[in-house]
Amino acid sequence: MWKPANQPQTPSRPGAPELERPTMTPTPQSSPEPGPVAAAPRPNVTTTADQATIGKSLVIKGEVTGSEALYIDGRVEGSINLAGNRVTVGRNGVVNASVTAREIVVLGKVKGNLTASDRVDIRSDGSLTGDVIAARISIEDGAYFKGGIDIRKGGAPATQGQPAKVNGEAVKEKEQAVEARA
Repeated sequence: MWKPANQPQTPSRPGAPELERPTMTPTPQSSPEPGPVAAAPRPNVTTTADQATIGKSLVIKGEVTGSEALYIDGRVEGSINLAGNRVTVGRNGVVNASVTAREIVVLGKVKGNLTASDRVDIRSDGSLTGDVIAARISIEDGAYFKGGIDIRKGGAPATQGQPAKVNGEAVKEKEQAVEARA
């Protein structure tokens, strides 16, 4: 009977060198000092196990806090504070809240101010009405955005009362000029 696990690997072309396969042999730890071993830093990759989900039929009113990524496909009203994590508003998501996180991705509808320590992404189907404070922002073609943008380098303190500047001009002045034309 043919058993694929017992068959030797042959090169795909005759005369081609056989590729070296990694082996899974455990390496013994011969540390003279007993103590904790420093673990390698874990990359910020969000898997479904590390992500909470608010489903389509859920409605949350109040404050959402935590220490894991959040995917919103339902409705949230109030405030969302997940500093150091990612908040994704799904295509069916409706958020009427201020959101604070490391990274914010908008695929649905958001009304409220967004504060991200890293970046804000508004995708083509996304809609945001509110101010953005972030180090980076991305607005895809087709996305709706109405509000102000304050770009802050990592850890820059907030400057109250000063409008955001884009290309050396105050955003508030540009917004007023656009409203005057309408």
